[in-house]
Amino acid sequence: MRSVARSLSLPYMTVWHWCVDRPERAVVGTAKRCFRCSPEVNQLTDPTSYAYLLGLYLGDGHLVTSAKAPVLRIACTTVYPGLIDSCEQAMLAVLAAKVQRIPKRGCVSVESSGAHWPCLLPQHGPGKKHERPIVLADWQREVVTAHPGDFVRGLFHSDGCRFANRVTAHGRAYVYPRYMFTNESADIMGLCQWALCLLGVAFRMNRRNSLSVARREAVAALDRHVGPKS
Repeated sequence: MRSVARSLSLPYMTVWHWCVDRPERAVVGTAKRCFRCSPEVNQLTDPTSYAYLLGLYLGDGHLVTSAKAPVLRIACTTVYPGLIDSCEQAMLAVLAAKVQRIPKRGCVSVESSGAHWPCLLPQHGPGKKHERPIVLADWQREVVTAHPGDFVRGLFHSDGCRFANRVTAHGRAYVYPRYMFTNESADIMGLCQWALCLLGVAFRMNRRNSLSVARREAVAALDRHVGPKS
């Protein structure tokens, strides 16, 4: 437990309290699903859902660790109810025993409290993500390498979009589908680029904080992994 406390930058007694002082909650709660600190758990319960949830978290997520139990919050716009459902299902598949939907102005905060969210999302920390380093742990890189499509889907469902691009060339109008991903964090943008390369999807940076996927074959590939939000 001391190594877990050091890796999470938490007091030893806090981790001891989570894992030892409340054994009755650990049995029925999330401890039995955390492969990072439960010796009897060998791997993630659902790697594909985790890759998707990681993408959502890096885009629109926040992990609050100041409360009695850490709370994972992911803001989902109310325009896409299917996205809200997918976010909740991913939380339940990965770790959560219970998920709440908290209405906010213009969005729904999908939330789950659990002592072991910091184990699975070590990128949490004070301040905005684009103002601090965002680096995946080795085991996270292995998950994304195995499931890049699910990771990209989470990123684009949070900070991306698919739309009809309209251009006029030589007096003729053209309409074609296009994906855009925007994020202020250079590290998160780099992770998106890396995952797209794993999928063989061509992209280009149209701004410092924005990339575009516009080639027909690249859009078709993303349609298989991401598709329009619903």
